[in-house]
Amino acid sequence: MSEEIRALDEEEILAGLAGLAHWRLEAGCLVRDYRSGGWKATLMVAGVVGHLAEAAWHHPEMELSWDRVRVRLSTHSPRGITARDLALARKIEEVVQWQPASEGGALEGTPNADERFRYIRYD
Repeated sequence: MSEEIRALDEEEILAGLAGLAHWRLEAGCLVRDYRSGGWKATLMVAGVVGHLAEAAWHHPEMELSWDRVRVRLSTHSPRGITARDLALARKIEEVVQWQPASEGGALEGTPNADERFRYIRYD
């Protein structure tokens, strides 16, 4: 990690959040709540976030409850939000919100209209 990591100013953070509709700036962190269909789905979302964070070598805070995962991103070394936080937020959003059925390919995706099978509450 040879490049200098710098905290973004509020204007840069808000510009970065423009493409992340459900993420917000809260207490010096980027924050997103994902609503799930229940505990098993909550664990799957947490696992996805954990995998992406570890692959990126960037580690968020997460809170889990029966039907919710709260993700908080910030960077400790410059004590603020960096481009790395925004990049990880975009990747998390892309993967967690992926709906195969909307792509028209071979993958159907979960039957989101049927509450018995819905795993995530898509925004």
